[in-house]
Amino acid sequence: MIEASVAQRQQFILAVLVTLGMTATVGGALGFEHIGGYIPCALCLLQRDPYYYGIPLGILAILTSVLKLPVWTTRTLLVLVGISMLVGAGIGVYHAGAEWHFWDGPSTCATTAQGISSDVGDLLGDLDAKHAPSCTEAALRVFGLSFAGWNVIASLVLAAIALRGAAKA
Repeated sequence: MIEASVAQRQQFILAVLVTLGMTATVGGALGFEHIGGYIPCALCLLQRDPYYYGIPLGILAILTSVLKLPVWTTRTLLVLVGISMLVGAGIGVYHAGAEWHFWDGPSTCATTAQGISSDVGDLLGDLDAKHAPSCTEAALRVFGLSFAGWNVIASLVLAAIALRGAAKA
């Protein structure tokens, strides 16, 4: 019985860790967009979807653990979080590969992200100052990796945490 409670506590800690990690990762992306002024391309926005699905699942995993619901519920939720992060990693690999020109990116990279003013007086100034995002050109590279490359690493680490939590108990 003591081993079960230790495993459940570890599962709870990993559920909290993966949920906080997903929140920090997508929060960072939103910060670069809204504070840093980086306009995301269509693939950048698509890479956020697994986080938007994973965060509520992670919160549910935390709740099922706290409420001491059957262990399989927390395990199932963490498996779903892990799968969503693996999907996110796959999208990131595709995007990073398109940026490095290993393969063709999408034929269109249209996005509805805010960036260009709707004020006619500022429109010409915005057209000179801002450039539409490209799915095949990295907006920024840090230590040689673009946002897409860093997302692959973050998604794989988060998937490992979630799947490790699912394996506990």
